Formats: sequence, structure tokens, C-alpha cells
Amino acid sequence: MQALPVVARLFPAILAAEKTHTIRWREPRIVPGPMEYVCEGSGLRAVVKVTRITDVALRDAAALVDLEAVWPPEVMLAGMREHYPQITLDDVVQVIEHRPYQPGDPSPG
Repeated sequence: MQALPVVARLFPAILAAEKTHTIRWREPRIVPGPMEYVCEGSGLRAVVKVTRITDVALRDAAALVDLEAVWPPEVMLAGMREHYPQITLDDVVQVIEHRPYQPGDPSPG
């Protein structure tokens, strides 16, 4: 199963289904279907269903997920540079949208 690490501070929001997307740069490609988030430092895991993948310039990523008011370009860039120090607003990122796994979804195994 495809998997992505996630920092511990974001893991509770994934479990509560409040965090429904992630933005990645120069990491292995993710595809629609089951995916496992692995909480860094604890090894806790959460399975989600990836519903959509979009490649977009970082400057347009917040608008894609309707968060441009919360993440204007300067805020988005600063946040992403915590994880990717060399990233710029012109770099193409992969926006991975997901939802919790639900009864009736095919087995993620």
C-alpha cells in the first residue's frame, strides 16, 4: 500500500477527518486509492482513500482546496519551506486529496 509520512502535529487532524489533503514536492507519486499516513516519531498509522491528485504550481495550491484566504502565497511558501527549504511558489507540487476509509470501500490490504 502506498504510504506517506506525516508530522505528529498534523496526525490528529487526519484522524478527525479535518485534514483532507496534503501537498508534496519531489516525493514519490501517489495515485487514487488506499493510502496510509504514518505518524513520524510514533509509527501510528491511518488509512485514507485518495480521491484526487492534482499537479499545480505551489502558488495555486491553496485555491485548489479553497483555502486561499487562510494560506496566501507568502504563508503557503513559509509553511512548505519548513519541509522543503528550496521550494518556490513556481514549483509544481502534487496536491493529494483524500477522505477517511468508509465501510464498503474495497479492502486497503
